[in-house]
Amino acid sequence: MANTDTATVPALSLTRRFAAPREAVFRAWTDPEELTQWFGPAGATMRDVDVDLRPGGHYRMTLIESNNVHPVSGVYSEVKAPERLVFSWVWGHGEMAGVETLVTLDFKDTKDGGTLLTLTHERLPTPLAREHHEQGWTGCLDSLQERLAK
Repeated sequence: MANTDTATVPALSLTRRFAAPREAVFRAWTDPEELTQWFGPAGATMRDVDVDLRPGGHYRMTLIESNNVHPVSGVYSEVKAPERLVFSWVWGHGEMAGVETLVTLDFKDTKDGGTLLTLTHERLPTPLAREHHEQGWTGCLDSLQERLAK
């Protein structure tokens, strides 16, 4: 992938409201068993999820979509349950292999007992990478919405 000044690519930001308490939404993002149940867009499966949930702790997981294997890993830089998660995001292969980006998840209570989640993905190297990640994260949030509705 061509080198691009990531400061020129706007951060991706998505907000979604869930009809579940933020503790449950936070747990869905941090518990390996939960992650295997929903992470990824519709039709994708997750395996080999390993989470060391602490600042400086690593995570790794493998997303399988349409017979394509997508390993991803990173390091947690901030863990403030159930309010905030900040972690690096590094794909294991493909055009973005080895490119470290940054994901921030902010969990806010809503008046009706639900959760407002804001996902921000920064340091994406190109507008196309931003577009692809927006599609992927939107699919993930759709899957999480479905999981939490059960």
